[in-house]
Amino acid sequence: MTQIQKGIDWLIGTLRKDQSADGSWNYPFETGLSTDAYMIILLRTLEINDEELIQGLVARILSKQENNGAWKLYYDEGEGNLTATVEAYYALLYSGYVKKDDKQLRAARRFILSKGGLEEVSIFTKVMLSLTGQYIWPDFSPLPIEFILLPHYFPINFYSFSVFGRANLTPIILLADKKFFIKTEKSPNLSELHLHRHQEDSWFRSSEYRSLLTFIEDGVKRLIGLPEQLHQLAVERAKKYMLDHLEPDGTFYSYYSCTFLMIFALLSDGYQKTDPIITKAVNGLLAMKCDINGHPHMQYTTAHVWNTSLIGYALQSAGVAADDPVVNKAHRYLLNRQHHTFGDWVIHNTKSLPGGWGFSDVNTMNPDVDDTTASLRSISRMVPLERDAWDRGLSWLLSMQNDDGGWAAFEKNTDTKLFEFLPIEKGEFLLADPSCADITGRTLEFLGNYTNLPRDHNVIKKGINWLLKNQRKDGSWYGRWGLCYLYGTWGAVTGLMATGIPRSHSSIRMAVDWLLTIQNEDGGWGESCQSDSKKKYVPLGESTLTHSAWALDALISTSEEPTPQIQKGITYLLTSLEKSDWTTDYPKGQGMAGGFYIHYHSYRYIFPLIALSHYRKKYES
Repeated sequence: MTQIQKGIDWLIGTLRKDQSADGSWNYPFETGLSTDAYMIILLRTLEINDEELIQGLVARILSKQENNGAWKLYYDEGEGNLTATVEAYYALLYSGYVKKDDKQLRAARRFILSKGGLEEVSIFTKVMLSLTGQYIWPDFSPLPIEFILLPHYFPINFYSFSVFGRANLTPIILLADKKFFIKTEKSPNLSELHLHRHQEDSWFRSSEYRSLLTFIEDGVKRLIGLPEQLHQLAVERAKKYMLDHLEPDGTFYSYYSCTFLMIFALLSDGYQKTDPIITKAVNGLLAMKCDINGHPHMQYTTAHVWNTSLIGYALQSAGVAADDPVVNKAHRYLLNRQHHTFGDWVIHNTKSLPGGWGFSDVNTMNPDVDDTTASLRSISRMVPLERDAWDRGLSWLLSMQNDDGGWAAFEKNTDTKLFEFLPIEKGEFLLADPSCADITGRTLEFLGNYTNLPRDHNVIKKGINWLLKNQRKDGSWYGRWGLCYLYGTWGAVTGLMATGIPRSHSSIRMAVDWLLTIQNEDGGWGESCQSDSKKKYVPLGESTLTHSAWALDALISTSEEPTPQIQKGITYLLTSLEKSDWTTDYPKGQGMAGGFYIHYHSYRYIFPLIALSHYRKKYES
């Protein structure tokens, strides 16, 4: 038996063992400490005394503190992250289990003050601090709440933003409008973390934003009705938007951040802490708890569908039959998670019926292109094929192509530039949903390898043109949802190759050359989370299993023979499959550059299995 086969067998065995009874894989979706900190703050605010959970979250937060008192978002983040440190400090204090004069908090306080104090944290942390009485709301709302009433034909309106932007901004504008805050007997006092108290400047520092606000206010003035009536109508519209987008588990869009904010928005509207809607929302968040190394972690959402679709596809690529019980159970799970209801995506895509897949176990109304192609890949080998599910999924996918030829994640033609004027750091990650190379590339790979669409079809040609147009000068592509240039380049190269672009094409040659120039001495690849903030490739300094698998899969797709560089990369994978260190815990996904990173616990198995399977099929069969 070859080493390749041994590696494949080990990975298959691990995945078989980890499948859940319902056919899914529930590997943790780990997103740092913010959700853990916010859970402590939420439970204490609502006076829900779940001491076992709070103590567990405290232990997890303390276990992640650096020697200098700070907390980091990723291993190589310099001295530490100010926003993460403030959130951890606040949660530990609010828990009641750590005191201000404890050495852990004294060290954290020194770090916070050395980096500018509360005035320098992210705007979303300022929102959280304001609604819990630790920071002063600005004199005026970041967006007037009447903004939600502007018609779709107005140049700037509620649906100009991405669905993720709407979900988070809706409760924020409600809370900012009322300048709501709530304290309890256990609320700590963070006044010692202010360097320059109550400066409005610390919220809004953009003169362009003032101009945008004036433009929006002019639009609001054109609305028909008395100001007071319009204001109340806007409040009701915002509240209705939240309540109309509750998932069956009670969460708002199944996301932690907007559910957290919604709970406070409902409190500001007079809801009691024990209201059934609030209780159900909290229970929905609690249901997202997972265990990591003996500590509880509050997931931002669950990743069941994403994990299951990728693993179902990877297992079949490795030779596991579609009628094997482990794959069959996965397919049944995926078919039960296909969407049948309309979501906000229909606003910009009025001619399609539902048929996509979402990311989490409870997602019923917010499908995305990535999960849809991944799910369709997995079910494509079913015998007989579930034709209705396949047709509805493919139809929805094709309808979601943007006018520029690329594909975005959640919505069509929602690439607003408004974030450039709003006082929101990293607004492009929250408010916009543009075409991106990773999703466009994987969509083309799916269309080229799993459908009968001719390669000269207009949909494919437009997608290819978008990728060719958006390649960087060094030969790489930026990946929006992973880290980062390796991710985008893997998606783009495999997509172009699957749709007929020859390996001799200059775009492919440039990409291959770039991948080879950044290969590490040990044969692997590794990229730092700093890449997305710096807008250029930053080497990690160490190789990771996932990054190496992406690079290898791209190179394998372009080469008829196993080159020395490919062989060296395969050797790295095979000798590293079982390793466990900081590189295997390093984030491989991103949500917001500099603020939100994702460690997918499933990736260390999925992508090496795909790369090894493609190697074996191409060079050893």
